[in-house]
Amino acid sequence: MNRRVRTTTLSAQASAKPATPRGWPDAMRAWLRAHGYSALSSLGRLAARPASSALSIGVMAVALALPLCLWVALANVQRLSGSIEQSRQLSVFMQLDLDVPSIESTAEVIRTTPGVRSLTVQTAAQGLAEFRALAGFDEALDLLDENPIPAVLLVGLDDRVEPEVLQGTFQQLPGVDAVQFDAEWQRRLESWLYFGQQFTMTVAALLGFGALLVVGNSIRLAIDGRAEEIEIMQLLGGSDAFVRRPYLYLGCWMGCAAGAASLLVLQTVLWALQGSVTALISAYGAGFQLRGLGMLHGLAVWALAACLGWLGAWLAAGHWLRRHRSGS
Repeated sequence: MNRRVRTTTLSAQASAKPATPRGWPDAMRAWLRAHGYSALSSLGRLAARPASSALSIGVMAVALALPLCLWVALANVQRLSGSIEQSRQLSVFMQLDLDVPSIESTAEVIRTTPGVRSLTVQTAAQGLAEFRALAGFDEALDLLDENPIPAVLLVGLDDRVEPEVLQGTFQQLPGVDAVQFDAEWQRRLESWLYFGQQFTMTVAALLGFGALLVVGNSIRLAIDGRAEEIEIMQLLGGSDAFVRRPYLYLGCWMGCAAGAASLLVLQTVLWALQGSVTALISAYGAGFQLRGLGMLHGLAVWALAACLGWLGAWLAAGHWLRRHRSGS
């Protein structure tokens, strides 16, 4: 303890002496030495208490990993929905008892309607064959006396046309049973995705505040354990910046470790879910692979975690110094 106080005292004396550099290279070297010493000493303090450090870093990592997992899940759902081209297509279902000339007549009326880009006639026989191939209910379909699949007119629309307007127009045509707008499900999905984004941002803000509290509490305990040293440094002329500096680096180290751990948790979750998600999507005839964060996004998360650690340490150290100053 005496040796540690003596070393800190000498450092405080050195920082309290008026600097007389011969130029900016000397000042830069002195600045680098001071910050290098603070960074290494704070890393040593973190390693000197592995159990408490690991507990604090683990809590921070979980607080960061949860919104990360939610965000990556939303990004993958958006990518899956975006892989399907935005549909601007109306499906016009004809009545079952309608003959082919009547279907062709209705199709011609729709084809000449302004705003219609394309039209494809899918006959009842074609619909039955497609359903038979997809569903695999050959024996059940063979038991039916009549074809239960109606003829369908697939109407492609121009971008400048409101689908709801033509949907109501086509519904009034003779022989039309129902008109379905195929992009309605995408609109609902987009609404849910927007809600998910807002929910994720709220959770991230709350858990980020929790991470700040974890860092602040750890820094407060570290400062309380060295209160005598800090008092000696202040008596010898050590500035608040000198006292605060090692704890800022300590918070940065904690944030960096928590950021790396949260990215590891995210990759572990993706690896655990990859097989089941691939099997689920393949069951619907689509190929899809889960994607995690890219290199740039991973570095951004790591830097953000370091900034959170620095901010928590700055707030805790500043609060301790103000309280100590007002109490003295």
